[in-house]
Amino acid sequence: MRASCLMVQGTGSHVGKTVVAAGLCRLYARRGLKVAPFKSQNMSLNSVVALEGGEIARAQELQARAAGVEPSVLMNPVLLKPREGHKCEVIFLGEHVRDCWAGEYTKQVSREALEVAAGALQRLRADCDLVVIEGAGSPAEVNLRRYDICNMKVARMADAPVLLVADIDRGGAIASVVGTMEVLRPDEREMVKGVIVNKFRGDLSLLEPGLSYIERKTGKPVMGVLPHVDFSALDEEDTPSYQGEAGAPAAVVALPYMSNFTDVRPLEAPGFRWARRPGDVRGARLIILPGSRNTFADLDWLASSGLDRAVVEAREEGAAVVGLCGGYQMLGRVLRDPEGIEAGGTRDGLGLLDLETEYRSPKITRRSTGRILARPAALPGCEGTQVSGYEIHTGRVRNGGRPFLELEDGSTDGAVSDDGLVFGTHLHGLFDNRPVLEAAGRFLDRPLAAGGDGPVECLDALADLIESELDMDLMDGLAGFR
Repeated sequence: MRASCLMVQGTGSHVGKTVVAAGLCRLYARRGLKVAPFKSQNMSLNSVVALEGGEIARAQELQARAAGVEPSVLMNPVLLKPREGHKCEVIFLGEHVRDCWAGEYTKQVSREALEVAAGALQRLRADCDLVVIEGAGSPAEVNLRRYDICNMKVARMADAPVLLVADIDRGGAIASVVGTMEVLRPDEREMVKGVIVNKFRGDLSLLEPGLSYIERKTGKPVMGVLPHVDFSALDEEDTPSYQGEAGAPAAVVALPYMSNFTDVRPLEAPGFRWARRPGDVRGARLIILPGSRNTFADLDWLASSGLDRAVVEAREEGAAVVGLCGGYQMLGRVLRDPEGIEAGGTRDGLGLLDLETEYRSPKITRRSTGRILARPAALPGCEGTQVSGYEIHTGRVRNGGRPFLELEDGSTDGAVSDDGLVFGTHLHGLFDNRPVLEAAGRFLDRPLAAGGDGPVECLDALADLIESELDMDLMDGLAGFR
């Protein structure tokens, strides 16, 4: 018997679809059901390595965590990673397929992508009780309706009742709901079974006339109102919400094509500032170059902004510098791209580590565990510490100095300067390892902030909120469990 499906769509981007879907995954998993998340296509620079070794969007990893299951490439069968200009990398079932222009993808590749997504959904449904499906953007983009493979086509394919989420915190939620329903075709309107108003602040009695208006105009029930709650411990999908702390001792370089910025999220506890200009790194004890999906373009930006010189000068004045994945490669002497995977040609790095990087296919995507070999100044007391994370990179690095990690297969990764002030690694999730984060806090003389809910507590609180504030009789009926 195939699993039931429930789909969360939105009146627009960033209305809370990802978080609501995660909450539903958590809620039904706590009832003993086998639940899986699904998003047919996601565009994101935040990815993670799934069980099979391929990459998926970090949002679906969060939802899998909420459901208590291992993330699988079936949960996000099509991943698009933006590249320079209007190009993107196309990833099917965790594996690189091609790079193409936006128009080329929309008009030529999206049909194939829909077939991939349909097959993945069918396999998921064969092994679950419930699949919680997340849409993308808005189903009311009439200019893209023909090519949309994320919203109503998927709802129809899965025979999934649709919940429409609106963000009232930004204003215009009532118009967004009514307008969305007006733009949908009659058969699409029929698939929408309820409306969820999200991120509400204030006196609910003042909103009630608006809720009644929605129900009169659309004929759809408002299933409930979710209050605005701080779930900042959960990963953002596309853009970091942390605004930075002026004068913080750590500075993270805000690369234009920054990827996996979730690597630095744990450092919000001791605090860090974003660096977009040379002066932003002045006085920092620790400077971090994060990952990049377009390393050559970000190197060009560092040079044009003067941040490359500022980082080198800060290191000469005693600051510690850390590079993560693409940021690690930038710390070397030279980067070569003979296959044109990045932009082709050669770029000079910052020259802070004795490295040479060459980009080659295929992309390396794997979960990794290892042991810190060296004594990096920014991580006091971490020599010999066991760490785990994941790798996503095409760059092959030849390190002429000391390695940072010894991996469980006996190979090494990363590099550390002779004085320990500079180190880099391909390992994403390094600061998710508690001993590493605590060591960074000691180096910065900023102990980790006490208290606060972690991801597990946030997911449980989110499930509790959905259960208490939404019409669960209607929800259970739509999910097929009444």
